[in-house]
Amino acid sequence: MEVYLGRLPILDSKQNLVAFELLFRSNQNNGVDVTDNSAASANVIIDTYGQLGIENVIGKRRGFIKVDAKLLMNDVICMLPKKHVVLEILRNVEINDEIIQRCLFLKQKGYQLALSNVVQLDQRFERIMPLINIVKINITALNQSNLHNLINKLKRWPVLLLAEKVESKEIARNCIALNFQMLQGFYFAKPEIISGKRIDPSKLSLLKLLLLVVKDGEVTEIENELKFQPGLSYNLLRMVNSAASGLPSTINSIKRAIMIIGRKQLQRWIQILLYAAKQRDGGASDALMQTATVRGRLLESIAIADRPHDKNHQDRAFMVGVLSLLDTLLGMEMSELVSTLSIQKDMGEALLTRRGYLGHQLELIEAHEKGEYETVSCMLSDMGFINMDEFIKMELEATVWANRIKDAVNQSV
Repeated sequence: MEVYLGRLPILDSKQNLVAFELLFRSNQNNGVDVTDNSAASANVIIDTYGQLGIENVIGKRRGFIKVDAKLLMNDVICMLPKKHVVLEILRNVEINDEIIQRCLFLKQKGYQLALSNVVQLDQRFERIMPLINIVKINITALNQSNLHNLINKLKRWPVLLLAEKVESKEIARNCIALNFQMLQGFYFAKPEIISGKRIDPSKLSLLKLLLLVVKDGEVTEIENELKFQPGLSYNLLRMVNSAASGLPSTINSIKRAIMIIGRKQLQRWIQILLYAAKQRDGGASDALMQTATVRGRLLESIAIADRPHDKNHQDRAFMVGVLSLLDTLLGMEMSELVSTLSIQKDMGEALLTRRGYLGHQLELIEAHEKGEYETVSCMLSDMGFINMDEFIKMELEATVWANRIKDAVNQSV
């Protein structure tokens, strides 16, 4: 059975990435809950993540997995690592004695339990609430008055509140004001343009560096710009020395380090560091970095499958993926960034209008991120050179790679 996989980021109230909702859909349902086929789906989940390890796919964060009554009662669920998963009980599960006993057993085993898509509390929920860790509230289904009433009712239990379907900054702020501890939705990936907003100095320096590298600036110019950022210089030398262990002597010169690492690798390092640079005003840079890094690697993998001998096309694909969220990070219009970077026309069109080869493939990745599986399936069929299984494997490998990169760059900033 083919399975569609996806991950929806879950952020805390300070907009740090803390978890993912792991989405599983079967081909025959094509976007409907896979839990109609729960026993088979559980095996697929375990088989799929067994290849790489679920901890490699989601890093040190937790993964929320939707479960219906069948899957909840199936012993195969106990093969999932309790430190890495939250079992999210679907709204249509009948809360009876058998389910209560099963949840008590899983709770005693160390699993965290969540209620999915809650819009009201009735007596059947009150029976299970003492066993619940997290309540996911569908905020789009409630007006402000009903939302307040629901939150007040939930204060009887020591549960964390997670707002689902947060699609704008305004909604996110309202949820944080209402003391939601977690937020889920793609509001963080949408740019908030503030007139006259100044770019964080650390990001401005990285953007200048990126400009110099993209435009083939002189090594001396790149070296001089790096000297204004001692921390970056130190980490560049450390990175090169750790990667070049076969060299007879330690690299102490920034210029030599640039020559050894090469412009393409330096460019990638700078692009990713842009997302990792500390923000004075907080923000969702952690989630943006994760998403952008996965996009870059996945778009590069698609480009390799499409044009295996065209290294230049593959490098440009990586750059488009990583740059696709830079407008959100910097609070600038994408058109301004494209103009500033003076990148090639097809890259600009991909970033601005999702046109052309790279634009179409970026659109595919965005559809996959949002769990739009029918769209993904149709787009892959139109492309013709990779199937769903290959795409999912690429996405999982990109995620593992992004987690490794994140750990590395977090030591650099």
